[in-house]
Amino acid sequence: MRWRLKTEDLAGPTSLDQFVSESAAWFADNLMSAWVAWVAERSGQLCGQVFMHLTEKVPAPFANSTALGYVTNFYVSPEVRNRGIGGRLLAELRNYAEAERLDTLIVWPSERSVPAYKRAGFSGATDILEMPLFPS
Repeated sequence: MRWRLKTEDLAGPTSLDQFVSESAAWFADNLMSAWVAWVAERSGQLCGQVFMHLTEKVPAPFANSTALGYVTNFYVSPEVRNRGIGGRLLAELRNYAEAERLDTLIVWPSERSVPAYKRAGFSGATDILEMPLFPS
């Protein structure tokens, strides 16, 4: 899925096999630490994903001084877009973030994904969007 996300509009400088080989170690080392990921499947095939990195904030003397969620790697396969899959992925991400009492979600969206993020409740300029979860 990550390969498709990154090469959908522009061919990458490496082959799929090389990318998978180089990425496998990163995913093994990082995905189960401060990263959380959601996937969608249809007919037994992966068709969507979104990742979030939990980023601790420096301690402060306020009740809402918790972690931030950096949202990235959001992708839905072209053949199943516009069927609500992306919205459901972002809803699951938000439910998790609220349950974990994250302060805010942030994302640097692609131009194509801005409408989906805004429908999910993110706001701000199109180059960086945020979603405060527990505003004061």
